[in-house]
Amino acid sequence: MKARLCARFFWLVLLTAGFGGFATAQYSIGERLKPGEAPAAKAEAREIGWEALVPADWNPMSKLKGLKLDQLADSDPRAMEALAQLRAELDQAPAVKALDGVRIKIPGFVVMLDGTKEGVTEFLLVPYFGACIHVPPPPANQIVHVFPERPVPDKVAMYPVWVTGTLQTTRSNTDFGAASYRIKSAQVEPYPWQQKGDAR
Repeated sequence: MKARLCARFFWLVLLTAGFGGFATAQYSIGERLKPGEAPAAKAEAREIGWEALVPADWNPMSKLKGLKLDQLADSDPRAMEALAQLRAELDQAPAVKALDGVRIKIPGFVVMLDGTKEGVTEFLLVPYFGACIHVPPPPANQIVHVFPERPVPDKVAMYPVWVTGTLQTTRSNTDFGAASYRIKSAQVEPYPWQQKGDAR
């Protein structure tokens, strides 16, 4: 019982950092993108990584300080309360206010929210493969709610993308997770990638 609780808690914490290990055809769950060539930008934008979206003083684990999970059984109310507190803290993760109104370019994976026959018209951009679908959502400050300037073709949305646009520190709550950021009229372009085992 205690081992299962610790394993479940450890897995939740690892997922917030973007780790995982279930193999898929192209990416493993939790896999992050490596630096790549950015396509020609339509307007000057600051290329950022996902770590730039997390305030330097934010520490979600501080809520659990002093709690010894390895000594708690699955049925212990303190364990259940701790996990609920952690999830709530992740869903309320603060944004970096200094980024509000800044034009950025960031790579990530698409979690579709809405679309038409022309393609995806609304999605969540997440930092690692499988987030919000195969595994719990990452912290809200690791999710960007994106509204493309034009529908993104399905064949593009299936793979990693670059998103360019003006970042807003506007919260959204969706069926797939909470987001601390939003980009409207975003340009969405394919991210350069290779299939695993491709030596080119």
